[in-house]
Amino acid sequence: MIVPPGSHTAFIGKPETPEQWLMYLYGKVPGPVHQSQEFSRYYEGDQQKLAFSQMRYKAAFASVFQQWRDNFCGTIIDATNERLHVDSFRIPGEDDGKDARRFWQRSSMDSYSTSVHLESLITGISYVVVWADARGEPTITPVPGHRMAVCYKPGSLWELEAAARFEVDPWGRQQVTLWTEEYVYEVAYGTTEWDKGETKPNPLKTVPVVPFENRSRLDMEPTSDLVNCIPIQDAINKITMDALTASEMAAYPQRWVTGLEIQEDENGNPLAPFNVGLDKLLQAEDPQSRFGSFEPASLANYVALVDMLVQHLATVSRVPSHYFLVNSSNTPSGEAIISAEAGLVAKVRERMLHFGEAWERVIRLCFAVMGDKRRDAFEMETRWCDPEYRTEAQHIDALLKLKQLDVPLEFLWVQAGFTSAQISDFREMRKQDAKAQAEIQKLLPQPEPQASIKPPQGNSGNANRKIHEVKP
Repeated sequence: MIVPPGSHTAFIGKPETPEQWLMYLYGKVPGPVHQSQEFSRYYEGDQQKLAFSQMRYKAAFASVFQQWRDNFCGTIIDATNERLHVDSFRIPGEDDGKDARRFWQRSSMDSYSTSVHLESLITGISYVVVWADARGEPTITPVPGHRMAVCYKPGSLWELEAAARFEVDPWGRQQVTLWTEEYVYEVAYGTTEWDKGETKPNPLKTVPVVPFENRSRLDMEPTSDLVNCIPIQDAINKITMDALTASEMAAYPQRWVTGLEIQEDENGNPLAPFNVGLDKLLQAEDPQSRFGSFEPASLANYVALVDMLVQHLATVSRVPSHYFLVNSSNTPSGEAIISAEAGLVAKVRERMLHFGEAWERVIRLCFAVMGDKRRDAFEMETRWCDPEYRTEAQHIDALLKLKQLDVPLEFLWVQAGFTSAQISDFREMRKQDAKAQAEIQKLLPQPEPQASIKPPQGNSGNANRKIHEVKP
């Protein structure tokens, strides 16, 4: 936990000093009771609160269902995140993204990029910091939303005026870093007062932090994909707990008997005449005795209600119902899956637009660290892996039809799902194949040159022309 210094004084207006910036930005960091922490608990399945239950029910069954939940929130988030994979970056007309790929691989972003997307989908926002390491190479560092805060320039939706990162090491020591366009202010580990930091000039002349905002709107804060799913998830838990309680209390058929003398103990309390069980046989000596059983409680209504709520959850989250196996024992296939997943694919592509812009800013910051002119390459594009799941036969058949339209081969490789590294290998392989084919041609018998036929000379030539003249 970050503890702000107790000796600071309040200020009014725009922050001017590093300490004032830290005080202001620390007030924007999500705390333990922030809604984003609730979203995180729901994703992990640690959200049981017996919602919609009466107090008597909570008092009776809180200990029974305390560790139980039927959680779909993780599936909703993972269904989107598993389709968000960055393949490469390219600058049209300049390069094939080799330098950008080197930055990417050096910071292990093949794996950590999915963590950035996951954190944004769950809590609404995450961050990436780009800074130079000891050797001057750019390093990409993901930061969760509850450890950082930023301030945008007045009137701008993406230009940052300041950003601060608040960290705590395993020994409880805090470390704070503030970035502005002019300077970097760092409070070292173990220093408790924010006015005792060290100020250094910012060589990038820009704030090296990129926010990854989920479902961002022009005048509202970004939010989680779970914001509209949580009430339905609570209702599903409530109905399922009711079904479990009914299965314990009323689903087992209760038996009755008439015409049997009631036995009592020495205190006058009735004694149970039988020890009822699945392996027990009931009998009585009195021929007037009658046995029977009450109709057991049906759980079909609970099942139907849960199915309806899960359908609502699928509609709100745009996750296909076959992910939840609702009212179906067989998973759809072929065209049925493509049609059912159209909403999810559209949702993923929309996330790609916003996250792709953020990743392009990250790569431009990497070029800025290197002092490369491509720091201003605003035409840069993020290449994503195809978010649509199709059969291999359908996919390749579509690409072969595109080839008949003279679509360039490298574009078809990209559409086929090959990574930029694989495509680079393909280019080298084609060069090697061309060289090998040229060597083979040299070893084959070469055709003999044909003797050239000279046109007729002298008078014979004139006679030949006269023969072929077209007479009027």
